[in-house]
Amino acid sequence: MKICGIDDAGRGPVIGPLVMAGVLIDEASEPNLRKIKVKDSKLLTPKQRTALFPKIIKIVENYKIVVVSPQEIDKAVKRDDGLNLNWLEAKKSIDIIEELKPDLVILDSPSNNIKAYKSYVQHRLNHKAEIQAEHKADLNYPVVSAASILAKVTRDKEIEEIKKQIGVDFGSGYMSDPRTAEFLANNCDNYPEIFRHSWYPCKKIAESKQQKKLNGF
Repeated sequence: MKICGIDDAGRGPVIGPLVMAGVLIDEASEPNLRKIKVKDSKLLTPKQRTALFPKIIKIVENYKIVVVSPQEIDKAVKRDDGLNLNWLEAKKSIDIIEELKPDLVILDSPSNNIKAYKSYVQHRLNHKAEIQAEHKADLNYPVVSAASILAKVTRDKEIEEIKKQIGVDFGSGYMSDPRTAEFLANNCDNYPEIFRHSWYPCKKIAESKQQKKLNGF
């Protein structure tokens, strides 16, 4: 049986892309992932994740990484047709499944309504596969853990590349990071392409500037 694990990295930050990854293994290869001690990427240090990345690539039969830009995220969140971040993730998961063509898919569901999320994916697939969706799948299944590591390492590289391009170390990209919060407050208009403008912190800044303009009349 061919098994595909899918997970994401970077759902919450105000800066940078969301990254999704899928890995395909033969069921018999799963012990090899256990041997290299894959686990949920959040439980690993950056050094450990980076070291595991090429080892995972050697073990899996195939993999696919999808980088979703802040612009695409904003478009999904702001649309009137019901698409949101969860359904955007579901659509990207479908793209991964269609390319890797597994027999079984294990999804780390971002939605609280697991049944609806699973149904959304299942009914939009051309490739027929068994879909299994649950919370914390990256903790419970090595194949999903492997996907989470590929996604997280790729996301971290994307963030470092943005820092190089603009010449500023803005921290992690999450608002819980004081460097990120300060950078956003001072640079939302200077580097609009790197921010998620549909996120509340960006919207709050935009509304504040608009109010100042109105007060100036």
